[in-house]
Amino acid sequence: MRNPTAFLKTEYDVMVKDALDWRPKELQGMSKPRARMAGKDVLLLCANNYLGLSTHPKLINAAIEATKKYGAGAGAVPGIAGTMTLHTKLYEALARFKKTEAAMTYPTGFAVNAGLIPQLVGEGDLTISDQLNHGSIIDGVRLSKTERAVYKHCDMADLARVLEEAEKREKPPRRILIITDGVFSMDGDIAPLDKIAALGAKHGAMVYVDDAHGDGVLGEGGRGAMSHFHLTHKDVHVEMGTFSKGFGVVGGHVVGSRDLINFAYNKSRTWLLSSAQSPAVLAACIAAIEVLETEPQHVQNVWKNTAYFKKAVNDLGFNTGNSQTPIIPIICGESHKARALSETLWSRGIYVLPIVFPMVSKDSARIRCQMHAQMTQQDLDFAISEIEAAGKTLGIIK
Repeated sequence: MRNPTAFLKTEYDVMVKDALDWRPKELQGMSKPRARMAGKDVLLLCANNYLGLSTHPKLINAAIEATKKYGAGAGAVPGIAGTMTLHTKLYEALARFKKTEAAMTYPTGFAVNAGLIPQLVGEGDLTISDQLNHGSIIDGVRLSKTERAVYKHCDMADLARVLEEAEKREKPPRRILIITDGVFSMDGDIAPLDKIAALGAKHGAMVYVDDAHGDGVLGEGGRGAMSHFHLTHKDVHVEMGTFSKGFGVVGGHVVGSRDLINFAYNKSRTWLLSSAQSPAVLAACIAAIEVLETEPQHVQNVWKNTAYFKKAVNDLGFNTGNSQTPIIPIICGESHKARALSETLWSRGIYVLPIVFPMVSKDSARIRCQMHAQMTQQDLDFAISEIEAAGKTLGIIK
């Protein structure tokens, strides 16, 4: 009899052979630069917790007190009986922080893109996406019935070409949506959002930014890529982000005009049909915003560490691509070499995973180093020294 699930093992075995499988190790404690992973004390060099807020006492205490007062869960989807006082407070705090009219949250950042993009565009529309956009954007676009076009990574001439060709059609698209990451998660470079917004305005297109890795890091006090470029929500119409990286908690969010939020409330099924976030998460997110508003040292420290580490690894001869942020890839080329570098560093007391196809192209496998505000000079020097030794052993640098 034919085994209908035989393909599961077959395809997984191929991934293992090609060094394309994920092998995460268990984090046995808090997400800190010095962490306990799989029974071993290591320097954690691949966490999204850029500012260290996941272990900030204000966030921890807020989560505990909220659980005591409001319980462990919200008890319903937000559109029915799950919108709690803490949801309203978080929406207000986020809108204040982002200097905009309104805000709302989702269970995850992925849920924002999967739930909102298909409602913004559909049949008869055109969505224009950066070549290196995050998988959640790609999936969100695929879930819609929109026509899809891709422009070369951060290439404004190519984006202009796609827009101009769309305008010249006998039947132009009903709506055009330009969508981009704010910070590209595998390369650490920043989208030219000011130029994208200008092209959008010229051609009457909506502009949508996924700022998951810009939140808490870029702009005034960590307000993100739009703040970095001094843009408003009249320039970029949809700003999506997450609380799971710079903010140190979990959850997605959308900020923008009141019209946008009213639309999303009523149309986005990943919000309408998902249980509301727990009180602990909501309270911790509110506390994270308050920390960013009152403690600028966290953003300052992550950028100081970024500058130091990036200069050192570049001086050693590693290829860090076009990184402009605390995401610093060390590009090795083929997947087996990236896997070997990761495993060598693990043996030397550093945990940093290889990033391989399909997360990046087959010829650009890398380890992705991510800076942390709480890393000390000793931590950085240790990482640089061990990466140098491993790189020379594996022939990645001379």
